[in-house]
Amino acid sequence: MAISRKEVEHLAELSRINLTPGELEKYQAQLSLILDYVGQLKEISSRPVDFLTAAGELKNNWRPDEIKAWPRIEVAAALEQGEIEAGQVKVKRVL
Repeated sequence: MAISRKEVEHLAELSRINLTPGELEKYQAQLSLILDYVGQLKEISSRPVDFLTAAGELKNNWRPDEIKAWPRIEVAAALEQGEIEAGQVKVKRVL
């Protein structure tokens, strides 16, 4: 799709850009190429794609929650970080 020189002048006026006659010709050619490319993109099929089927079979792999006793050395290290309050380690604020 070719764009006319008058259309380029109008765009330059709207953009408040002063263009020389050489720049007008240059931008006219460049804008025409851009519009031709956009015209090609319009021809491409852009039907919706079901992304879940494209990624293959998805499933969550959750492990069950299990209560485990900590080794004494880890308990001691955790206790050094804060106090115990209501049976839990109280630490300094992070925020």
